[in-house]
Amino acid sequence: MLLHNASIVLWISLLGHVLAAHTNNWAVLVSTSRFWFNYRHMSNALSMYRTVKRLGIPDSQIVLMLADDIACNPRNAFPGTVFNNADRALDLYGDNIEVDFRGYEVTVENFIRLLTNRWGPDHPSSKKLLTDENSNILIYMAGHGGNEFLKFQDAEEISAFDIADALAQMHEARRYNEILFMIDTCQANTMYSRFYSPNILATGSSELGESSYSHHSDMDIGVSVIDRYTYYHLEFLERFVQDGGSTATLKDQFDYVDFDRCNSQPGVRTDLFNRPLDTVKVTDFFGSNAKADVQVSERPMPILNASIVQSWRDRRRNQFPDIPVHHGSVLRDEL
Repeated sequence: MLLHNASIVLWISLLGHVLAAHTNNWAVLVSTSRFWFNYRHMSNALSMYRTVKRLGIPDSQIVLMLADDIACNPRNAFPGTVFNNADRALDLYGDNIEVDFRGYEVTVENFIRLLTNRWGPDHPSSKKLLTDENSNILIYMAGHGGNEFLKFQDAEEISAFDIADALAQMHEARRYNEILFMIDTCQANTMYSRFYSPNILATGSSELGESSYSHHSDMDIGVSVIDRYTYYHLEFLERFVQDGGSTATLKDQFDYVDFDRCNSQPGVRTDLFNRPLDTVKVTDFFGSNAKADVQVSERPMPILNASIVQSWRDRRRNQFPDIPVHHGSVLRDEL
């Protein structure tokens, strides 16, 4: 009888552990660039920020790192705004964003400290990643990079080894249940080649030796406003993931963002992850059951259509008749 009761207690304990394995979602969203010509990198991060908030992750569980030098840049023809589409239907900046690290706070040191929670006693809790062993974490990064490195504001670099070791410290300290690491940069897939900690799923925009490309420019703003890899992830999320109850899987999402759309080869590393992608819901990382306060728009995040593309080409042809209009990528994400 005692043995039977002990077995029941053990079974209930194990069941409780399984059910409690994932109880909360967090997001770390980083644009590592500064300067006007890198407008799209801030737009990338803000687009992801708006999307995870729409799907239920509250600001208290999002850490946003931006140079934040675009909205009020003197070159901005639309002061106080940031857009990710040339029709400018949705201001990503608006009045409802919380930037946790801005300007020269966006450093390699602060990013590593954020992941490992190695702060001084006076560091505010609002600028900490307060995760635990039940937390699923989305880490999204956008900027300029190369083979196993990513630039931070043209002043320093973080290596694939640095991030791998930081994630290992997180694992040892039981700071996560699962991590989805996403990166949009040239040779992005090399940035997760050194990972060795369990329960980490990683994806990037381009293979070794490949560039990552912008999606389109806004002729009035004068620069590219979003990158292709990020754009098509957002397009999938807008079309197929309406709320936290969505049944769309990460396999669906990764299959959608392919070479034909990105003009580079997106990568996915699954050997450290212990679940098949077709069983992992998108909202296991991008959403939450909680309701978040997100800027309301009369329509969802804009999706590019053929008529808009043609209007840009016509305008560019009229303004610059001697420059050919390419029908593929607009700009190369050079180092």
